Amino acid sequence: MQAYKTTGTIDRAGNLILAEPLNIPPGEVEIILLPVTANSEPNGSAPEPSAEQPKLKRASKIKAFAGLFEKTEPAPPDFDPDEARWEALKEKYDL
Repeated sequence: MQAYKTTGTIDRAGNLILAEPLNIPPGEVEIILLPVTANSEPNGSAPEPSAEQPKLKRASKIKAFAGLFEKTEPAPPDFDPDEARWEALKEKYDL
């Protein structure tokens, strides 16, 4: 299924008004609406990641784990935990 992302508004009558036309063939579509909040970008795009990510400061009550969170990187957006588990099992059991 092809996905398209655009912005729009809903008028007082409840009609959806798109900000720009979409070049898609006529037919039924499924629409998922995400209201824009004060924290999100008005144009619907995600903020650009900075070149240097701030270090995560998480307190740990266990002294052995105190520096662990500072050394780790956040998971990439396309990380699939099920795929990672399957890869670990294949490696462990030589599948």
